[in-house]
Amino acid sequence: MSRMSSMNRFGSILVANRGEIAARVMRTARSMGYRTIAVHSEADRGAPHVKLADDAVEIGPAPVSESYLDIERILDAARQSGAEAVHPGYGFLSENGDFARACEAAGLVFIGPTADAIDLMGNKAEAKRRMIEAGVPCVPGYEETDQSLDVFVREAARIGYPVMVKAAAGGGGRGMRLVADAGELPDALVMARAEAESAFGSGELILEKAIERPRHVEFQVFADEHGATIHLGERDCSVQRRHQKVVEEAPCPVMTPELRERMGAAAVEAARAIGYRGAGTVEFLLDENGDFYFLEMNTRLQVEHPVTEMVTGLDLVEMQIRTAQGEPLVIDQSDVELSGHAVEVRLYAEDPSADFLPSTGIVDLWLPPSGDGVRVDAGIESGSEISPFYDAMVAKIIGYGETRDLARRRLLDALERTALFGVRSNRDFLMKVLANDCFAAGGATTAFIAEEMSAVASDAPVTRERIAAAAAIQYDHERRHWASRAVHASPELMGWSSSGILTTPYQYELSSDAGEFRVTPTGVNQYDVTHGPATTRVEIPACTPEVTTDASSACGQVVEVHVDGKGYRAIAMVPEAGRIHLSIDGETLTLRNLIAAGAEEDEAAGGGRVTAPMHGMLLEIVVRSGDSVRKGDRIAVLEAMKMRHEITAEIDGTVRTVHREAGVQVGADELILEIEEATTDTDTPDTATAERAGDQGENA
Repeated sequence: MSRMSSMNRFGSILVANRGEIAARVMRTARSMGYRTIAVHSEADRGAPHVKLADDAVEIGPAPVSESYLDIERILDAARQSGAEAVHPGYGFLSENGDFARACEAAGLVFIGPTADAIDLMGNKAEAKRRMIEAGVPCVPGYEETDQSLDVFVREAARIGYPVMVKAAAGGGGRGMRLVADAGELPDALVMARAEAESAFGSGELILEKAIERPRHVEFQVFADEHGATIHLGERDCSVQRRHQKVVEEAPCPVMTPELRERMGAAAVEAARAIGYRGAGTVEFLLDENGDFYFLEMNTRLQVEHPVTEMVTGLDLVEMQIRTAQGEPLVIDQSDVELSGHAVEVRLYAEDPSADFLPSTGIVDLWLPPSGDGVRVDAGIESGSEISPFYDAMVAKIIGYGETRDLARRRLLDALERTALFGVRSNRDFLMKVLANDCFAAGGATTAFIAEEMSAVASDAPVTRERIAAAAAIQYDHERRHWASRAVHASPELMGWSSSGILTTPYQYELSSDAGEFRVTPTGVNQYDVTHGPATTRVEIPACTPEVTTDASSACGQVVEVHVDGKGYRAIAMVPEAGRIHLSIDGETLTLRNLIAAGAEEDEAAGGGRVTAPMHGMLLEIVVRSGDSVRKGDRIAVLEAMKMRHEITAEIDGTVRTVHREAGVQVGADELILEIEEATTDTDTPDTATAERAGDQGENA
């Protein structure tokens, strides 16, 4: 029985989430006149979503199990703040049926579907069984309750390799493995089950036939309490890295009116079959022949919902709130029109050159883009700390245009005008994705990154021209800095001495021996930068030295720079003596001048020292002192940012000392163990790398 509208009225909303989605929900709620309440962990006390809210309640320590995933702490925050409704956002408790029940039992309106619908569609096995009953096309697979190894081996052989192992209770790429043959299956089941238990509290798994090179196409559905169910068109989310979406767009580039009608009808039927209410997403795989198969249903708002908002003109959060109030949908299917095209990218704090390992630390500068057809949903500001405890996505940037190509070009330009300094990010990688010919032509499938982009996921060599530009910009910054503090100093005399024009050396810390760069001023805002026998002419005709984006003191420069006559628009920041961040020509550099910083070689480096690549929980150490290891062997498992990361040896040798034990938190660069390198004829780097055992991200 539906709840009556008069029973659903509320005037305050607690957002049980953090980051950009919490801020996004609050903006709409406040525009509708609702009082907003934020919750935050100790680590998020100064976060942007906390500052945006009308009220805020601290709910515990940084680990999510003690804060954002603790139902009782959330409910206690609602009682303390006088909240009348709860919006779960996405991720965390958004697809937890027990949380929805607990909210309603506490007299709070849960802005989402019923607990029963969440439970049903949150279990991939049960959801698939229900969809088969409803006549919705499904991928061949195994979704029964017997979880024994023998059964999985038998069923995988019946389905036929390759197969996908998936967590029945999860999403977002976690608890998911692609298995090419029978020999890989046992290990894949162990890793997927462990990751699923950690992320979702359930180790139940299913198998599905791996459909090669499909498109991932999802339909946004909406249902009210009065029996109306509609869809708001589709999104193409095919550009994925290890099953985690990276780029999303609406509409799908290969969609036809006839196919949209068939897929939309299947999505609506999926929602109707479970008595759905509110916003949801029905996901399909679309093969090259135009056949489609039900993948899963997400019973919440999606990360990529802005592209649907851009092409429909609807505010999905507003629709969620009105539906939760008991109001009927104000539109029907015939009213839904898609206009133009929108493309979204997810900006992550991660290092593409290190297999997309999450990057943590302080944001020196966050400079988001603006302009026609550009939207930014961000959860950071300059000075924010990127914590190892939470998801690595820090912002979403969306481009809109009357055509797909216009939307793509606007987004590419917006990314070029975006700066995220202080931590590594995937900004440059995203720009390469958008510029790729296959993507530009609308031909990307779920195999796109593996087939087209694997070669550009590592750092490109830093060119002499870019280093020269950095040296000249850093020199120019330092010259203006000291000139502003000088008394009665003539600009014409800057850089001059009685012995002639001064030349300033810069020696940057690079992966290769770049040698010394020497900057000599040759005129007003003109410099010669010499490196060995080569000289690069750099001119900086214009800059804005104070670019701030929030109340913090962080500032940078938007610089027009000419390098050997070629013009670039760059963004630069010198956060401290000897260091410079530079975004130029689609590349982001962070350079450290060893001379100015007084740096010396790190004598402690090397010797087979295996250190933690980031802050996290050391789940397992699989070697002991005296064990022999070979390059590539798994030696430890670290859990950080909601994912498991395998740490592997990069040298052959013998484990000399194990310094840490499993079950403890370790900091970034903290020593875990030491390996004594085996004697060889050539030297091998004494380091260790972390390989991603899965992917991070919201349950998207």
